[in-house]
This record gives sequence, structure tokens and C-alpha cells, in this order.
Amino acid sequence: MCDELTEKEARDWMNRHPLDRRTFGAAGAASALWAMLPGQAQAAGALTASRTINIPTPDGMADAFFVAPSTGKHPAVILWPDIAGLREAYEVMATRLAASGYAVLAVNQYYRNAPAPILTSFAQWRTPEGSAKITPMREAITPARTISDAGAFIDWLDQQKEVDTTRKIGTSGYCMGGPFTIRTALARPERVGAAASFHGSGMVNDTPDSPHAQFGKIKAALLLAIAHNDDERAPKDKDTLFETARNANLPVEMEVYPAMHGWCTLDSPVYDKEQAEKAWGRMLSTFAQYL
Repeated sequence: MCDELTEKEARDWMNRHPLDRRTFGAAGAASALWAMLPGQAQAAGALTASRTINIPTPDGMADAFFVAPSTGKHPAVILWPDIAGLREAYEVMATRLAASGYAVLAVNQYYRNAPAPILTSFAQWRTPEGSAKITPMREAITPARTISDAGAFIDWLDQQKEVDTTRKIGTSGYCMGGPFTIRTALARPERVGAAASFHGSGMVNDTPDSPHAQFGKIKAALLLAIAHNDDERAPKDKDTLFETARNANLPVEMEVYPAMHGWCTLDSPVYDKEQAEKAWGRMLSTFAQYL
């Protein structure tokens, strides 16, 4: 999870693995982010159409980035960003997913406070100013609010011409967005067919709202990709997640990746291309099977 200890672990890792500034120095630009992906993904923008939209929720208008293949109807996916919020990195990731045949809604989880982007890069979250900006916004998000938001997002998607409503909806989430995938499945159990969490934070805790405690109330197949340093800190969590999912008769794939918390996000300082591509491939396989 994204906390002070995780940040210290990330800094220690970066000190041992100096970043190639030619790759990351311009990571705020879409062209630089696209360049980090495999060659076939770089042309995705030509295959898709995108727009920034506003979705009515019980708490106001939520801004989001919607992207889908240029023609036809497709299964929908709700993408929940990490703690730094909706920004260019996640628009690029959403566009890449859309190019694989999905209508993707990348949402601003902080819409109650400000429109996206709140921060323009993950690196800004690491600054005192960025942390001070995000912390009260994060604390204002409750499980009930996330479930309410997810329901509104699903209802909006089902009204879009690009969405095939005969197919199940998927959801993916990163860091703090990991548990939001479970709450999305909880919002509309009959609609959500798959939930993919990547280095999800707080997936197991001792509250009634713990994501793992909701497994018996959802019907989604689960893909749970865990960072090795998260596993080192809470080695029993993976067993709890797996056993709870199996007891709830949910299809579940879980793996501890040899990568740091944050490894899947393009502009993360600990982005690991090889392991991120592996996790991406597992997500595509899960969505292909269950959506």
C-alpha cells in the first residue's frame, strides 16, 4: 500500500536501480509514455476514439476519460487509478486497453474535490506539496462512496453506444484503486464479470468493509497481482484472499510478482516493464474469458 514505509522501500529500490533519464525524464508527455510500451501498442490511438466526460453521481458530477474502439460495440471496463489520480499515464493505459477491444472509463476518484488531473505525475505525489494536496481527498473517500460512484459509472456506461450491454463489465485498479475493483463488483454484482487488482492496497483488513470480506457478495472472477514487498510485509494476506475467494466460489488467479509496489503504472519510478507486461497479459486473458 502507498504509505511512508512503501515510499521508503521505493526510494531504497531506486537508489539501487538508478533510472534511465532518457526514458523517464519526459514521462509526463504522452509520447514518452507510449514509447515505454511494446511497438504494436503505440499505434493504439489511431484505432480508438476518446472524450472527456462528466457523469452524474449522488455526490455531484464526476469527470472521467472515456475511450473505445472507433467502431462497434464492446465490453466495458472501469479503470481506477492509483493514489496520484487520473492523469496522462492512465489515459495512455486506458487507450491501450481500448485498442484491445474494450470501452474503457478511466475515472477521477477525487472528483468531489477537483477535476483531473489533480497531479500530473506520480512523482508529484512524493513531494510534500503533492502529499498535502492528496491526503485530505483520499481520506474523504469511503467504501460506501466508492460503491455509489461505481454504480453511477456502470449505469452511464450501459447507456453508451460503444458498450455491448450483453457482455459483462470488467474493472481494473492500481494501488488504492485495487480495492475499488471489489467495490465496483459489489455495486452491480450481476453486471461485473471480472475484477483485476494490481498492487492493491488494503485488500485485507480487520473491518467489516475489508475488500476480502465482500467476496461472498460478488460474482466476479478475480485477478490479484501482488507486489513482492507488499507480500513481505503481510505474507498471510495472499492466503486469506485466495481462501476467501475459493470459499465464495469465485474464479481467482493470484500471483506475487518479483516487482515493487507500483510496478504496473507507466509513470511510477518503480515501473517494471517486463513484469508489467506479464500482468497486462494476464488481465487481457481474464477479461477475454469472463467478459
